[in-house]
Amino acid sequence: RRPFPAAAPGSPQPGGPLYPGRHGAVKNEDTFKTSPFHFDLWFYFTLQNWVLDFGRPIAMIILPLEWFPLNKPSAGDYFHMAYNVITPFLLLKLIERSPKTLPRSMVYVSIIMFVMGASIHLVGDSVNHRLIFSGYQHHLSVRENPIIKNLKPETLIDSFELLYYYDEYLGHSMWYIPFFLILFIYFTGCFTPVEEESRMPVPALLLMGPSSLYYWYLVTEGQIFILYIFTFFAMMALVMHQKRKGLVLDSNGLFLFYSFIITLVLIAVWVVWLWDDKILRKKYPGVIYIPEPWAFYTLHMNNLHAAKESL
Repeated sequence: RRPFPAAAPGSPQPGGPLYPGRHGAVKNEDTFKTSPFHFDLWFYFTLQNWVLDFGRPIAMIILPLEWFPLNKPSAGDYFHMAYNVITPFLLLKLIERSPKTLPRSMVYVSIIMFVMGASIHLVGDSVNHRLIFSGYQHHLSVRENPIIKNLKPETLIDSFELLYYYDEYLGHSMWYIPFFLILFIYFTGCFTPVEEESRMPVPALLLMGPSSLYYWYLVTEGQIFILYIFTFFAMMALVMHQKRKGLVLDSNGLFLFYSFIITLVLIAVWVVWLWDDKILRKKYPGVIYIPEPWAFYTLHMNNLHAAKESL
């Protein structure tokens, strides 16, 4: 074959993304690079989720109150602060390792909203969990709690409902919507035309259980089943769409996709187990009945208001 003629300065170079060859233009997004399983990132991600998110209310309860008085931040609050810094960093590193160029503006805006929502949740969740030591019961609504409904003046109850709104609704929305959006954006780049790359290594299989169990906790405690299931359906639709193009998920995409599938199974088992619980049914009366683990804990596993007598 004869070599390409020399190109003029500033013109597309041979082999470049838009160089007009015999078969027309070739775009960057039509090329695929190999992306090995990110064991380090997924391991750190799972570890800090379990320690800093799931572990923060546990640390607050088991550590002596003398170390963290009720009018000061608890150990769980410091866990939450660390989570608000480490998680956005790991999400950004995950996006950086994507073999596909992703929309950076959307990623940055999502990270900003994530930090704002997690910070709002930090304040509301801190106060709500400290109220447990005064007899607050998570399986009851704000107005039905004995320590709340006797407050005078009654406008104070409105203030606690506002705190609950910031914690459970606004904070969760601004926290979890960007979180799942970033995971989905990353998921869009986890496709490859090479069948041999569509398999998970042993480390991925070992991490799948803890990762799925954490997502179960996130969805049930955060009451974000609608957001989770829509994200999962979007993943399924994308997988089927890419399959028509001859593309399959790589190891990172499989890890994320299978983790979401196992999470759905765990949620179903959780709902079936507590299906006939009349007290929890009263707190979660909607069509979608998914009790929070902490509501189950304060109702069935521990009578925490007894701690008030020991203060």
